[in-house]
Amino acid sequence: MKPAMSVIAAFLATATPAQGEDDPLLRPIAPDHAQEWLTPQQPVQIFGNTYLVGFGGLNIALIRTSDGLILLDGGLPQGVRQIEANIRSLGFEPGEVKLILSTEPHYDHAGGLAALARDTGARVIASAEAAEVLRRGKSGPDDPQMAWLPPFPAVEHVRAARDGEQLQVGDVTVTALATPGHTPGSMSWTWRSCESDHCADIVFASSLTPLAAGDYRFSAPANRSAAARFRETFQRLRSQPCDILLTTHPGASDGEAKLAKLLQDREPNPFIDPQACAAYADTYQQAFAKRLAEEAGTDLPRP
Repeated sequence: MKPAMSVIAAFLATATPAQGEDDPLLRPIAPDHAQEWLTPQQPVQIFGNTYLVGFGGLNIALIRTSDGLILLDGGLPQGVRQIEANIRSLGFEPGEVKLILSTEPHYDHAGGLAALARDTGARVIASAEAAEVLRRGKSGPDDPQMAWLPPFPAVEHVRAARDGEQLQVGDVTVTALATPGHTPGSMSWTWRSCESDHCADIVFASSLTPLAAGDYRFSAPANRSAAARFRETFQRLRSQPCDILLTTHPGASDGEAKLAKLLQDREPNPFIDPQACAAYADTYQQAFAKRLAEEAGTDLPRP
């Protein structure tokens, strides 16, 4: 397997624009605003075969399998080179990535997918709704935040995964968990990881913030089904086997504090918390209820 991967890596190296050249897939998006997410962070092993290779305000996860790597999310275009460097610093090569799993089709999580897919040769997988957005590189009117969202590099080849579908790479099975609400196509991903004789169910969860731009209202008659699916998401996460929760933005689940503790002492592992997914769902269900209450008042513009 290694010689084949070396050939692939050599081909990709010649196909990828040099660092100093203008690369349309790496052009920064919203650089001033996005900078708060891109604080440099050392790559770290969270538990067993699971690592974080992203940034202080933006989680990118990596799973080691017996037959290559799985990457979760692509971050921003301007962060791609750092993600690839973080993968290398762990002793792996980007060319070993076999799958790239997408949580939500917004520029901060999907903006780097096109470049990472090109550089690694990996297949990008997302929910059916998100796959359509990734192919366009732009959200549609069913996204609550569409009015705020800049376009991002379109991903040419995306495979749609259904809710509950299991994806196998080597000795690791990752299961798709539909968690719509923040976007119509939001997808979380779950897998089991073991360290010595201790195994844990890990959830890499999409955002749950009930943000909306312009005249979008979750309570509008046209959006009632979307609001109902958001409520179902809270319940699904609350009942999901979940020993370790990783969220797309670490601040949504106290990830910064947990990581700081982990870097000080791995025992006991601060990320192990069987109540983490339930607490995450509770927090954002309350935020959703607050949003609906505001829509019922005069705080928000009516469509």
